[in-house]
Amino acid sequence: MSDRSLLSTKPIDPRDRLIFALDVPTKQDALHWIEQLGEAVTFYKLGFQLFMAEGYWDLVDILHAKGKKVFVDLKFFDVPETVKNAVANLSKRGVECCTVHGSQSILEGAVAAKGAMKVLAVTVLTSLDRGDLDDLGFQCDVADLVYSRAKRALEIGCDGVISSGLEAERLRSGLGERLLIVTPGIRPVENKEVDDQKRTMTLADAFLSGADHVVVGRPIRQAADPRAKALEMQAEIASLFASR
Repeated sequence: MSDRSLLSTKPIDPRDRLIFALDVPTKQDALHWIEQLGEAVTFYKLGFQLFMAEGYWDLVDILHAKGKKVFVDLKFFDVPETVKNAVANLSKRGVECCTVHGSQSILEGAVAAKGAMKVLAVTVLTSLDRGDLDDLGFQCDVADLVYSRAKRALEIGCDGVISSGLEAERLRSGLGERLLIVTPGIRPVENKEVDDQKRTMTLADAFLSGADHVVVGRPIRQAADPRAKALEMQAEIASLFASR
């Protein structure tokens, strides 16, 4: 894909468009990666694995002290009032964004309590494909389901969505620039490994399809030189947005 018409025009520092998935088992592992990546990464995603380990909120504070941005990816899903209260508490911690998964009333509860924090609605997990959705009872096309959920989330007041790059082009074209699109499942062209991400896309194609941020984990963690790989990705992003 070479058409640049869908490139994000939001005033986001190009360095902040790369989000590193800190998907590691312990606080010490996380600290190792934060130190190793240094200035190559400015934005970190902290998910369930670390949440179940000791020191999750210490890491949030450490990242803030280092001038990093934090994305809390806990996919809140509960009765609306519980989600509203959880989001209200989280909004006091100075994180950039969080994920919420669920019905309209759940999303409405989150939006009502988010303050300055951004709420990102989960559309369809990138680990799911057509067969998985059939098993779950969804008869519609994956792209149609993602679009429907994203449209609803934007109307409710969510700031954006988590969406595969494969659906980003339709979301950006149909829902406009206001929607914040965060895209996981980024894989390099040469990647042939079998993993749990089924709807993947390269970094450049994700941005050219309309993504505002990409979330990258394994391609950096498994690189021979992770810091060099992150810097390589940052250079690619800077080049893509140089004319913006």
